[in-house]
Amino acid sequence: MINFLNVILMAPPEGGKSSQTSFFIMMILIFVVFYFFMIRPQMRKQKELRNFRDSLKKGDRVVTTGGIYGKINNISENVITMDVGNNVLIKVDKNAVLRDPGDIQQSQK
Repeated sequence: MINFLNVILMAPPEGGKSSQTSFFIMMILIFVVFYFFMIRPQMRKQKELRNFRDSLKKGDRVVTTGGIYGKINNISENVITMDVGNNVLIKVDKNAVLRDPGDIQQSQK
């Protein structure tokens, strides 16, 4: 009868210390799983993209977030001037460049 009342009233069972310890261990395990499966891979992708954008130079072929293919004509700190064909030049924010030249060459074949 007492156990039934504990369940109904959501009271912790006798010996609540082990229950609290197991709760904290589970919370730590959940955080570790989130870190290794979600946070860490995303940070790695962002770092690779930042390194790619920093390594861009004149003449590189790139694709923007809007799907515009072009060749870099000029680079300043935050703005890239791209030649998109027939000597049409457009200015694009450096953060809008997504793909590397290897992806572009493979998709054009």
